[in-house]
Amino acid sequence: MRVLIQRVREASVTIEGELKGQIGYGYLLLTGFSNDDDEKTVREMSEKTVNLRICEDENHKMNRSLLDIQGEILSISQFTLYADMRKGRRPSFTQAGEPGRSAELYDFFNRCLREYGLNVEEGVFGADMKVGLVNDGPVTIMLDSDIILKKQDKNGI
Repeated sequence: MRVLIQRVREASVTIEGELKGQIGYGYLLLTGFSNDDDEKTVREMSEKTVNLRICEDENHKMNRSLLDIQGEILSISQFTLYADMRKGRRPSFTQAGEPGRSAELYDFFNRCLREYGLNVEEGVFGADMKVGLVNDGPVTIMLDSDIILKKQDKNGI
């Protein structure tokens, strides 16, 4: 699972010209899944996301979490986070999760985030979305469950 976090002053998503979700201060989350991801991964990554201390305190230091400031979340599914550009000029998405399972994990991720009492707006999985944002800082952080959770490969290494 990969989560690209952008700390924002505001963000919104429209689908076919209709506003689907909008937030004030908080995080725009672009989220992608691989076939190796499961509910345990999603729950652990949601906990990591809301507790990251990347919001400023009164001294303008990144010491506060989204929970500390009661910020908002706009969650967008983004399979292209798994683009593989090692060969050629056209991305391969073979590492991206199967769409049906990824849609289930995306819904579960958003439910996990809401369990923390935060306002979570979301896009529509697989839709052609237009996302607008005012990045704050800018602060952009990439979380990769293979690194964060130190997943073992299939051989146990």
